[in-house]
Amino acid sequence: MNVRLNITIDAAVYRRLKQELPAKGISAFIEAAVRSHLRPDRTVLAAAYRAASQEPWRRGLEEDWAAVETAEWPG
Repeated sequence: MNVRLNITIDAAVYRRLKQELPAKGISAFIEAAVRSHLRPDRTVLAAAYRAASQEPWRRGLEEDWAAVETAEWPG
């Protein structure tokens, strides 16, 4: 769902946006810029971690590192 937002922006920045973006592209550009500076939502991040843990190549890494994690380091 989109929400309308009124913001204040420097006139020179606005002119550059108008010059460099298509007529209906300013909102999408600003949304992408803001989104790139926000931390991921916890639910999105948790879902990404769950999905990554199911990737087959990661299981091979777990097996490779298992010996290192249990090995005694010289002291």
